[in-house]
Amino acid sequence: MPQNNEIEVLFENNRRWVAEVTREDPDFFTRTASQQVPTYLWIGCSDSRVMPNQITGLPSGQLVVHRNIANVVTETDLNCMSVIDFAVRVLEVRHVIVCGHYGCAGVHTAMGDATTGPLNDWLDGIRSLWGHHKGDLLEGGMQVAQDRMTELNVRKQMLSLCRTPSIEDAWRNRKSLRIHGWIYGLKNGVLQNLYPDIGSISQRTRAESESSSL
Repeated sequence: MPQNNEIEVLFENNRRWVAEVTREDPDFFTRTASQQVPTYLWIGCSDSRVMPNQITGLPSGQLVVHRNIANVVTETDLNCMSVIDFAVRVLEVRHVIVCGHYGCAGVHTAMGDATTGPLNDWLDGIRSLWGHHKGDLLEGGMQVAQDRMTELNVRKQMLSLCRTPSIEDAWRNRKSLRIHGWIYGLKNGVLQNLYPDIGSISQRTRAESESSSL
């Protein structure tokens, strides 16, 4: 397909989408333009096969989305911290979901040889996690190790999220806010809840003690 057509098809898809939405719900754009009152913040991977609104069946305005390579949460990432702060303090979401996915190329890359450029630094935390668990995980073979590492990474990022100032302040102010750790299956489209959700500093402390190796 010529490059111009590769772009034009997106505009054509948009026009078709607008027509379909307007036909089914004439007030949709007026309503969504006036406000957003989302319930959830989704922190997930940038993988193009994982589409948060579609796999959760949520309409526009219900889900704030932040995505990066391997769904990493780190306080040095101002982009991620800003999204969390805005979603929690301003939009007052009630649930924050860290969602990984099996077959995550970011996690797999961290399990291999060091890369070059910014990706190498970005994956450093996951690479350290792999170094800690490599011996045990490889006993089941590489596929099992990759899947388990993806799950452990969700836990690691979930606990990192619980340490951010925005989350801690919400809990200290007794706001209802729960942190969830999920995983998505590319092969079957199914979401799974990997770990018990966390809704307070005391629950976070208990979760950290149970996951001390992370």
